[in-house]
Amino acid sequence: MATGPGEILYRIYRVMTFCLSPLLHLNLRWRKRRGLEHPIRWGERLGRPSLPRPPGPLVWFHAVSLGEGLAAIPVIKCCLERMPDVNVLMTTTTTSAFEVIKNLLPSDVIYQFSPLDIPHVIEAFLCYWSPTAIILMESELWPNLVMCAAKNGIALALLNARMSRKSYQKWSLPGIHPLTSLLMSKFVLIVPLSTTQGINFQLLQASPFVISFCGDLKYAVDNFDTVERDHRVLDALKVQLAERKMWLAASIHRGEDKVMIEVHKELQKIYPDILTIIVPRHPQYGQEISLGLQKEHLTVAVRSRNDSIMTETNIYVVDTLGELRMFYSLTPIAVVGGSFVPGSAGHNITEAAAAGCAVLTGPYIGHFSNMANQMQHLNPFSVRQVSSDGLVEALKVLLGDDSVLEAHRVAARQAHQALSHGIIDNLWHLLAMNIFDKTRGK
Repeated sequence: MATGPGEILYRIYRVMTFCLSPLLHLNLRWRKRRGLEHPIRWGERLGRPSLPRPPGPLVWFHAVSLGEGLAAIPVIKCCLERMPDVNVLMTTTTTSAFEVIKNLLPSDVIYQFSPLDIPHVIEAFLCYWSPTAIILMESELWPNLVMCAAKNGIALALLNARMSRKSYQKWSLPGIHPLTSLLMSKFVLIVPLSTTQGINFQLLQASPFVISFCGDLKYAVDNFDTVERDHRVLDALKVQLAERKMWLAASIHRGEDKVMIEVHKELQKIYPDILTIIVPRHPQYGQEISLGLQKEHLTVAVRSRNDSIMTETNIYVVDTLGELRMFYSLTPIAVVGGSFVPGSAGHNITEAAAAGCAVLTGPYIGHFSNMANQMQHLNPFSVRQVSSDGLVEALKVLLGDDSVLEAHRVAARQAHQALSHGIIDNLWHLLAMNIFDKTRGK
């Protein structure tokens, strides 16, 4: 049988990853020392399981980080409800995702760190867990994983499928495109994030017969119950925040904190008791932010130190994992960061909308522009994009008129409800028809 250019490129990739495996092992140990890998469970990244495989069929869900992992949870719960005889394995890559998602998954879901895309690691992982189907989230195209799964007759699906412009250009390169086409041919279901993304996947040679649409899964993140809240903590925060004018700056990246501090200073001229809540994207960045704020002679309370929010507190830094949704429920206005510095790609705005916040975000939101456009199409008040220079005026409008603020909050909540309706049911039918009904006998 003739070997095509895609197979040749894959063989080159396979040999390269095998030869580089010692360096990848060393890099993994270096990351562990820096706290970037789990101190105990890092061996799972090398395909070493830490839990026994239960008997019966098993479906593997994989997401790289927190956002994709949260989007997978409603799908996992739906699968468990409708296929109680099937085991579910969930993997993520980042430690931040692990620390949050481990508390949100159903107790009977097996949770591991994802294996590196090294031939013998992937083969050992698949041999041990022996999944009947692999459900990948968003843009996880790993050649060894895809090809090894296909070789073993494991059904592959890509949900909320998307590619950034940079990734699309990389996979489209003439020297890479034959490999891309080969990988695309191994999927039995691709569910793109949007019509534009669907066109991109077809241009990458995905068959139109495997492409279907159900909506953005990140709209459905609010459709599952979170872990039991510590009601005493929540009630204490409500007491501390009572009667305060406040706004929340969520998922703030390095450099954006300076923007938020300047906005706070301007608002303080009108509302001397204004409280700004800053939630850094990476909690370890919280200490750096708080030190910078103190140099600005602002009174700062820090969540990780269990500081109380006093009357004189100007800024509250929430440098903890997994609490953003709780703070969305406590604040009337959310400014979603990762969007005010050129080159940024935005963050999920629907979590704030679901909580009933008036939602503002910056101009640099990458693929989340599709989400913002859909919400604005339903109601222009549901989310507003503003520049760094326009953020102060936008907040003044919301803080200065309760009726305007309420209109934005209602619009955001209603847009989220409309766009999230039926997504999980629609996706379940796609998965059942294309994968589960065909793999039940395996």
